[in-house]
Amino acid sequence: MTQTRRGRFITLEGVDGAGKSTHARWLVDALRERGLATLATREPGGTALGEQLRHLLLTQSMHLKTETLLMFAARCEHLHAVILPALERGQWVVCDRFTDATYAYQGGGRGLGHAAVASLEQWVHPGLQPDLTLLFDVPLAVARERLATGHEPDRFEREGVSFFERTRAAYLERAAADPARIRVVDATRDMALVRADLLQWLDTLVRPDATFSSVRRNP
Repeated sequence: MTQTRRGRFITLEGVDGAGKSTHARWLVDALRERGLATLATREPGGTALGEQLRHLLLTQSMHLKTETLLMFAARCEHLHAVILPALERGQWVVCDRFTDATYAYQGGGRGLGHAAVASLEQWVHPGLQPDLTLLFDVPLAVARERLATGHEPDRFEREGVSFFERTRAAYLERAAADPARIRVVDATRDMALVRADLLQWLDTLVRPDATFSSVRRNP
């Protein structure tokens, strides 16, 4: 009996307005064009319960600890109901945000710090890290200009410049600490150039002799 090869886990990160969601849809299509069964999902969300928690998180004011715990509650359900089963079936999972976002938004932007997030990470998904994280990075002025059009901002998007400065700094700190996993994408460039870089990293991951594993020890 042939054993199904475990799928790959790709996450997309960046401050609101960096453009990651647009590239997420394209990335899923690129994987499917390569004949790979691919699941697109997002955080917070990804399950019926997760989407209810997402609505609360994006619309209701709450204590920072409550916010962080709800993020991980949604993540725990998402992992066990969607992400892990898909990976075991051999599917590739492309997720719009994962735990790096909690380090950046709650740990950095909100000022909770690293330790509390790390403790919850070790409890909810010990040893599990994405195979590849694409961090879409733009200057804050560009991100805020992009957010100024198109939709009603949620309570995170309504935060001030200092919040996003701290969030972006936390993201870049994470990338510097784990450059093999987190690839920083200059998302100010022409879309064709950005996608050329994405394809290069994607093709490295797709190679049959690639040594990535969906279970990686936290740095």
